[in-house]
Amino acid sequence: MISFLKKYKAFFIGLIIIPIFYLLEYVGLIIIPEGRMLNIIPYAIFWGLVIALPIHYFNHSKKNKKTVIKGVSLLLLLIITLVIDSIMKLPDNPITFILIMGFWIGLTYMLVPTFIKKYWKLIALIYGPLLLYFLYLRLFSGDLEAYLKIKVDSYFIIFFLPIPVLFLIWIFEQWKWVKNLKAEKSKTELSLLKSQINPHFFFNTLNNLYALTIKNSKQAPDVILKLSDMMRYTIYEGEKEMVKLGDEIDYLNNYIELHKIRYKKAVEITFKHEIDASLSIAPLLYIILLENAVKHGIETLTENAYIHINLYEDKDFIYFKIENNFDPKEISEAKGIGLTNLKRRLALIYPKKHELTVDKTNNIYKATLKISKHA
Repeated sequence: MISFLKKYKAFFIGLIIIPIFYLLEYVGLIIIPEGRMLNIIPYAIFWGLVIALPIHYFNHSKKNKKTVIKGVSLLLLLIITLVIDSIMKLPDNPITFILIMGFWIGLTYMLVPTFIKKYWKLIALIYGPLLLYFLYLRLFSGDLEAYLKIKVDSYFIIFFLPIPVLFLIWIFEQWKWVKNLKAEKSKTELSLLKSQINPHFFFNTLNNLYALTIKNSKQAPDVILKLSDMMRYTIYEGEKEMVKLGDEIDYLNNYIELHKIRYKKAVEITFKHEIDASLSIAPLLYIILLENAVKHGIETLTENAYIHINLYEDKDFIYFKIENNFDPKEISEAKGIGLTNLKRRLALIYPKKHELTVDKTNNIYKATLKISKHA
């Protein structure tokens, strides 16, 4: 709250114009008709902004000479307007009124140029007829006394009524901008997270492939084909927001088969998937859990290593359960980016529509990823 007050203190300073109006009325320099105290609010807001905005943008103005020139020009326009109004001494002087409108539009354009450029037709459509209506009443409805008689006491406020509408439109534009910015940030972050998927597997597989080709092994062509399919999937399908679950299953099967070829020791890896393969899911989520099971399980054991995977569904959720054993003595204390990566991606893609649970008991590691089918 304190930081908010400090950041926008200039606008609170601008509120001093309200007691100044009443002080000027008290000493007789201005007259506020009895019972019309609310009519002064639009004027107070206007002059409060005139006071607050230069203070609020003071530091910015020092760095931007063009902004200073625009501000000084608007200030000169305001001074000229007040001088003209003081010299002519005409009630509701049309010249003063038009100049004030020019000042207000110029000030708004200086603060939110993009908004004015985008909605200038709407603004012209609103204020054009109002200006013509005012000029008709003021110049063509008869003499001054006739004008004052037909003048509705509060009609001048009509010119301020569109301001809340335009302000709400501006707020909506800011909301859309922030929303789009967050979406772009999320997309960028997702791309970065995808790029962090462990590349060591590919390097290790290439090294194994090199060894197989030297030995003229019959397994080499199969390794090349599976590795090619995995690389294609990672590069092309991995960039998509959603993929078919069947494609993800094929990707995991290729990974498993390559690891079975890689290890000389006996390794038990089972993968059950009784599920609708046409379901859609974000790509490259399950591979992180499988990589962890390989890295912290199979690679830490010399014998009896296993990984059991079960992919299934119910009415509302898709479940991915993976269990592996490991050697507690061989587990590194250093934390990898894999699980952190996965949690962040899940938070971005499936906010409040997923659940990841991890259980480590003795030498057994279990992870369950539950994702809503209605995300």
